[in-house]
Parts: sequence; C-alpha cells; structure tokens
Amino acid sequence: MGIQNEICTDLLDELNIVKDSDETIMTLKVKNAINEIINRRSYPSHFTNDDIERDLKKLYSNIHDLALYDYNQIGAEGQTSHSSNGTSRTWKDREDCLKGVFAWAGF
Repeated sequence: MGIQNEICTDLLDELNIVKDSDETIMTLKVKNAINEIINRRSYPSHFTNDDIERDLKKLYSNIHDLALYDYNQIGAEGQTSHSSNGTSRTWKDREDCLKGVFAWAGF
C-alpha cells in the first residue's frame, strides 16, 4: 500500500529513527493504524483496492497520528498519565486520533 510507505517514511524522518528494530516497530504501528481505520470505515463490498487507497489518503493525518500515538505509548500501554522525578506526562485520549473517521455511508 502506497499510503503505508508514505506515512512510514514520514514518521521515520520526523522522529529521526535509524535503528532497524525501531523501523520495524514503526512499520507495524502504521500497518495496525491502517487496519484499524479500514475496519472503522467498513467499506462497501464494491470498493476496489484503489478506492480504499484513495480514501485512506484523505485520512493521512488520522493514520499518522494514530501510529505515532501507539509508537509513543510503547512501554506505557494503558497509562493515561505518568509522573516520575518531578516530570509529569498526560496523554490525550487515543480516540482523539480517530476523530472524523466514520463508517462509510456513501454510494
């Protein structure tokens, strides 16, 4: 899928990821984000792979943000906040990454 490669490349550049193991993890996070979007969109059976790819390109930001969120949560899965040595972190709700992603209702 072209969108998967595009988002992976952008995230790897954005985060300056150079280790193969981190690149593999990011690739999986992007793949999982795309699959989650596809499941939520619930495309009609008449949609071709090209139709789905075109639609996914419109949801680039959602896929990007979801993959980045999941990547950043590695080691902190399930936490909504964390405090250590005077540093506090609060994560946004994961569902925020999916705003505007609805089941397909068009024809």
